[in-house]
Amino acid sequence: MEGSTADGVSAPLPGRCAFYVVKKKRYCKMIVGRGKTLCGEHANAGEESEKKRIPCPLDPKHTVFEDNLAKHLKKCNSKEKPKPIYYVKDINAGCENEDESIEEISIADRSKEELDELIVKLKTALQGLNTKLVEKTLSHSALYEPLNDPKNGDSAFKHLKQQASILGNMEVLELLSPNRCYIEFGAGKGKLSHWIHIALKAAENVHFLLVERSSTRFKVDGKHKNADSTFDRLQVDIQHLDLRKVPLLREKRLPVIGVGKHLCGAATDLALRCLFEHNCIDEDDDPPTKRVKLNHTEGAGDDMKPVPSTEGRETGEELIVSGLAIALCCHHRCDWRHYVGKEFFREKGLGPEEFAAFQRMSSWATCGMRKFSSKITEKTGEEEEHEMSEEAVPDTLNGLMSVEDREQIGRLCKHLIDHGRVHYLQQKGFKTSLRYYTSRDVSLENVLLTAIPTANQNRDESKQLS
Repeated sequence: MEGSTADGVSAPLPGRCAFYVVKKKRYCKMIVGRGKTLCGEHANAGEESEKKRIPCPLDPKHTVFEDNLAKHLKKCNSKEKPKPIYYVKDINAGCENEDESIEEISIADRSKEELDELIVKLKTALQGLNTKLVEKTLSHSALYEPLNDPKNGDSAFKHLKQQASILGNMEVLELLSPNRCYIEFGAGKGKLSHWIHIALKAAENVHFLLVERSSTRFKVDGKHKNADSTFDRLQVDIQHLDLRKVPLLREKRLPVIGVGKHLCGAATDLALRCLFEHNCIDEDDDPPTKRVKLNHTEGAGDDMKPVPSTEGRETGEELIVSGLAIALCCHHRCDWRHYVGKEFFREKGLGPEEFAAFQRMSSWATCGMRKFSSKITEKTGEEEEHEMSEEAVPDTLNGLMSVEDREQIGRLCKHLIDHGRVHYLQQKGFKTSLRYYTSRDVSLENVLLTAIPTANQNRDESKQLS
């Protein structure tokens, strides 16, 4: 009888804490000591202990016995750890120009005349640019089995379709190749790297770097500990990551390919800076004329802009980037300082004020669809994180603009911000494209940014690998 009721919801699991967590609507799952019914965290809730528990000063989300505080602080997981060799503070943040400080103005506080003026500027800037993206919803044989597994629920199926299409697009662009190191930015559980590994299981000399700023549970890279490929996880914010100091890259000296699924807002710009830049450079200054690659071979093509090495770096070595495939999202979380398309915006006669407005208005592209879809189905955690905007649709706009018009303007704002990234990559010597890699019923954030080197870079890379 006990086995049927001890499910952790209606009754505590055997050997687990008997404290009911109201927020989670279940009993605590912590293992208890012999003869105890409550774990150490919840001992104060009963009469099992006279010792007082206090919030940990390093992280108040957990508690500790007051008389054991000194010992706990020496081993607490929240204690600041020594910075790894590849941590360089704000190396990818971009230059902070005091003359470009932005006054935050919400959309709700703007008049109809101000909004109309911004929309005119938006449409003028987009003239001559392709805003009708190609639809490239593809798949890959590596995911055939899970895509046809009836055990997967609707949410899992949607993520698998996205991962399959990203791999399909990478295959078309010849970005699934041996002798590469794949860097997954915003890796989370590492599922995209997992499927790339499955797709390349017969290829030689393939390695993976998974970049994630927070600790992650249920990581799938642990499944590949005995594989020939190396799976290294870097727990660091992309803003502070110097790839040229990562031991795996210095040892293997392989061309890298950047990937990401729903790389949120400014994280995309930070990732691009991480791949292509070394330090804070004044964009108006002429850069030095020499580039040095990881293997000290020839340059990367005449059309590539040289970039200086960071002061204090051990060497002036530079990565060879063989391409990238990043699924974009959350443009409302972009940041002017980090944004790589500043030059593009300035060429269009736009600046940080317009960027801040377009960034906020970009949320309109999904807010209407989100409002409608919420009536039909409940969103998963990732969908909420990547499709919810900080700035909801203000009621004051309902009389000024229809939902359909707002969605259209929101998509145009996203396109303009993305074209700034395309312009940046083209300046770096890459053939770049924006494409719909899945349908909007699978994900409202359905645009994939891809880039492959130009012919000159391909020839230089061939020389390195020969």
